[in-house]
Formats: sequence, structure tokens, C-alpha cells
Amino acid sequence: MKKKLWILMGLIILIPVGYLGYIIYSFEYETQRLINYKPRLTTEVYDRNGEKIANLFSDEHRYYVSFENIPPRLIEALLAIEDTTFFEHHGVNPDAIMRAIIKDVSAGKLKEGASTITQQLVKNALLTRDKNFTRKFKEVLYSIRIEQQLTKEEILERYLNEIYLGHGYYGVKTASDGYFHKPLKELTLKEMAMLVGLPKGPNFYAPTKNYELSLGRANRILERMMTLGWIDQETYDKATQERPKVYNDTLTKNSGPYIIDEVMRQLGDSFPDIRSGGYKIYTTIDMRLQESAYKALQSGRNDILKRAEEVGELDDTMKSQLNGALMSMDPNTGEVLAMVGGYDYTASSYNRVTQAKRQPGSAFKPFIYQVALDSGMSPASLVPDIPRTYTYEDKGEMKEWKPKNYKNDYKGMVTIRNALTYSRNLATINMVSDMGYERIVEGLRRYGITEPLPQGLSIALGTMMISPYNLAKYYTMFATGGVLTNPILVRQVITPKGETFRYENKRRQVNTKEQTYLMTSILQDVVAHGTGTAARVAGVEVAGKTGTTNKNVDAWFIGYTPAVETVVWFGNDNNTPMRHSETGGRAAGQVFRYFNEDMMRIYPNTKRYFDRPAGVYRETRKVDGNATEEFTDTSAAPDAAQEQAPVTEEKLVF
Repeated sequence: MKKKLWILMGLIILIPVGYLGYIIYSFEYETQRLINYKPRLTTEVYDRNGEKIANLFSDEHRYYVSFENIPPRLIEALLAIEDTTFFEHHGVNPDAIMRAIIKDVSAGKLKEGASTITQQLVKNALLTRDKNFTRKFKEVLYSIRIEQQLTKEEILERYLNEIYLGHGYYGVKTASDGYFHKPLKELTLKEMAMLVGLPKGPNFYAPTKNYELSLGRANRILERMMTLGWIDQETYDKATQERPKVYNDTLTKNSGPYIIDEVMRQLGDSFPDIRSGGYKIYTTIDMRLQESAYKALQSGRNDILKRAEEVGELDDTMKSQLNGALMSMDPNTGEVLAMVGGYDYTASSYNRVTQAKRQPGSAFKPFIYQVALDSGMSPASLVPDIPRTYTYEDKGEMKEWKPKNYKNDYKGMVTIRNALTYSRNLATINMVSDMGYERIVEGLRRYGITEPLPQGLSIALGTMMISPYNLAKYYTMFATGGVLTNPILVRQVITPKGETFRYENKRRQVNTKEQTYLMTSILQDVVAHGTGTAARVAGVEVAGKTGTTNKNVDAWFIGYTPAVETVVWFGNDNNTPMRHSETGGRAAGQVFRYFNEDMMRIYPNTKRYFDRPAGVYRETRKVDGNATEEFTDTSAAPDAAQEQAPVTEEKLVF
């Protein structure tokens, strides 16, 4: 019996001590969240001109502002309505608490709050909103502890960044930007009063929901400020008459969803807290050109659908499957200026610029011909545009391949310039056959092309798989005079602490200016009078190449001016053929033109003419009717015998 009594007494002592220990532990643990305040912050993404593209956040949309950047008038308005004696008490207001207790006891429940700003901060950041004596007791204890650890200025800074102000906005800087499209320092007194009036009922007083109620609440705050002598009658009269303009924005403000997705893919590993770290991300994108790119792609898709409708071939499947992509970049810096991964992000977030891999078709031919030029051939060198039958073994069975030109016509011996200008399939295949597959592959690898390449002569027809993003990267070799330039989408990332991470492209010289200029010269002919005439832009020199894959599954145009390179792709998402008339020139070429015409309107001083390197010389040749051709020391003019050498179909069939 005596033993049981001792046990009981021990429990009577230990239980309160244990509970007190728990309270002390949780007390210290919880308050540290405010003392070492690290709120979730919104990451902001900007274009190259400082225009906001989007906000990235998880649960709470919050911009942070330090105390020294908070207008004193805003703090006065807050104290006037919430806690006039803030700078005098130590976390709680005893007089207010006594009044509240009397009212609460009379009512038989918690009714009167009497919360100081410190208590409100504790309640919002550390506790629940339940009205009970236990929570109120913790609120008082935590508030006293916070006042011991933080200065009054630090408490106000945390309060004004933590507090919810309606419409999904956390903190006064966020609400100022969202409701008024202004930084805090530019707010009027009325606008400040509207903000500090929101904590009492953020959803009820939100000006986007109840504008008049929000104004009324602000006017009561102004009246309180005048009563306290903090503003005069004239200031009060002027402020109460003001009716500020309020904006009802979406929180993300995402005007470039394909861009934002790609930014997050590229930076996600380096910044795993990208949605809550409060970073400022500055991209290479020009939102004016981004809008032009989107309109151009939409226009091109609408034109394709309209042509189908005119011949009675438009159906719901075509409408749902037809898609496109466009990316434009500065080939010299690698900076991506515009990226549209599809005609409608809400219908599909799949980015066809970076994620889709399609056959480039004839858009890949310039690389094949560049190998030929670097091997000593010239734009005037002759290649056979005639049918050949190729025999090959497939799984132990001997098969024949009889490739054809797009229109089943044959020109005999043609120059390299004409073969590429008019995209002659047989001329390209025969040239690869004569040069040797291994020699072609070696040259392509030298240019930095890393994609898996098809085995055999089909390489001449661009039957490998490649994304528009990578095809644009490889084309920089032509646009820059031999420098392979990796595209970049992000210029720099700045952390909330001011640390800056800068991003630069990777550039590598893979050819000479002289040799790649020969290709630029040929690709100018493609646009001037070849397969790419739909891409011509008045007053601007354009070099580029069309690409149409087997059965019109893919339609490409990739080209460049002296300043900008742009790739356009169209096709069905399910890889079924488009209409036979939808070629790279027709479907994609005109979109290139739309976009570049708009770009020249936006930036009229953009460079318009290519520079010819000093090592390129011109001669008049007999081939093609005394045409003037361009040569280099590597790609010298052919002798007269080669120019006049006859060829017959029978001689080359094997």
C-alpha cells in the first residue's frame, strides 16, 4: 500500500513536470520558425528586356521586402488600425487582454481577440485559427518570446511578409504588385490603407471581390490616422476621395508556358527549390518575338486546315492531330529569342521544339553537301541526278532500292548548287554513294552532329530522328561562319541573397568562314528560286532549306538571316501523313516569312545582308549558262573537262 502511494505521488509530480518540459521544448522549437524566418518565396521569370513572363510558386505566392524598403506611411496605417501601442508593449497588451477577458467570461466563450501585431504574427505563422484558451495561452507565451528575440522592426518585417491579403497574395509587396501593379514605394496613402485593412478579412475585403467594402475599410483606417494626429484634414480628404484602379490578375501571370516548362527542366537539378526559393530568373526570350512566333505558328496551322477544308478533306482528326513548333535564336550567341512548342498549351503541354524527335528529310541535306564541299568539291561540281538501283541484304534476304525524286523527273548531270537548290534526292544519294558512307559520317561527326545516324544511303534523305532544337543547333554552323553554338535559354539566376549564377553558351569552331559561306550562298538560292521561295522576306537576305519527309509526315523549314536563325516544323502528333500538298516550303516556309516580317517591323535596324569572307572568289563558268559561281581554295573551280563530261543512265545503273 505504501509503495502504491509513493508511485501515485511520483506520477502526480512527474506528469506536470513532463508536460512542462514538453511545453518548453515545443515552445523553443516553434518560435525558431519565426526567429530564423525563411518563408516560401515566389520565383520570378523575366525575358531579356525585363518583362515578367511568369511567377513560380508552390502553395503561397509571396515576394519578400525588407523593412527598410517598406514605406513608413504604410507602417503608420497598419499600427493605427491594428496595434497603436506596438512600440510600447512587450508582445501583449495587458489592458486590452483584461478587457477581452471580461467580455469573454461574460459571453462564456472566446469572443474578443485583443491581439497585438506580434500575437497576430504568431497566430498566422505558428498556430491554428481555433478559438480556445489553450491556443490563446500559447499565443501569449510565444509572443513574449518573439519580442525577446527580435526587434520591433524585425517583427514588422515578418508580419508584413507573412500576412495573407486575399486573392492568393501573401505579404504587402505581393499584394501591391498584384492589386495595383506598383512597387510599394509608389503606392498612394489610400492604396496603403486598402492593403493594411485586408488582414481582418482578406477574402471579404479583397478589392477584386468587394471593391466598395475595401474602400470603406480603408477610409476607416484613414479616419483613425487623422484621429491620432498622424495625418491632417487635407491629407485625409484627398485620400478618402481616391478610387484606386485594381487589377484582377492570375497569380502565375504565365505568358510563355512552353518557355517556363523548359526553364524548369533545365534548372530543376541545380535549383530543386525553384518554386519556393524566391529566385529571379532572366531568360534570353524576347516576349515581343515570342508573341510574333505564336501568331505565325497559329496562322500557318490555320492555313493548312483552310486548304484541307477547301478540298473537302478537313475532319476532326486532322484538327486534333495537326501541330507545329517554332524556335528562333541568335546563332552567334546561342540565345533563344522565341520558343513555341505547340499551337495550344492548354490542349497539350508537350514541347515539340525540345521533346519531339522527327525525321528532318531534305532539311538535313546541307550537312551532306557541306562534307562534299570540304572534300574538295565546289558549288559548280557535277553530280548525277539519274536513277540507280541499289542492292542490299536485309535479314539474309537480298533486296533492291530504287529511290526517286519528288516529282519523278531526272536532270542528268547537275551542279551541287542546283542539286541542293531544288532538293534533288537522286543527286544527293548518288553523291553519297560515290563519296562513300564512312566519309560522309566522318564529316558529320566533325561538325559536332551526335545524333544516331541511319546505316546506308538513306542518310542522304535525312531519315534520322532529331528535335527542332538540335537541328537549329547544328545549323548555327552555317549561320555563324563555321561556329557550332549551343542554344541557351537562361542568362542568369539571382538568389534572394544576391548571389548571381550566369550562363554562357558553348561554342566550337567546326569549319571555316569561307567553306560555310559557300553553303550560305547555295541556301540563299533555295529561298530565292528553289524549294523555299515561300520563305522570302522583302529587303532581307535569307538562306534556308525545306524538308519534307516520306508521305508528307513532316514539313520543315529552317533558315537564317544575317542576324537570326529560325526553325519551323509541322506534322501530326500521331505521325500519320499530312496532305500530299503540305510540303516544307508550303506549310513551314510561309510561317518563317510571317515571323521574320514581324521581327523586321519590331526591330527595323536588324542586319539585312550577309558578309562575304575575303577568301571567297567568283568566276564565270560555262555550267548553267555562263553563271557566276563562288569558290574557295578548298572548293576550287572544276576544270573544263568535268564541266562537259557526258553521262548516261545506263552507265550508272548497277
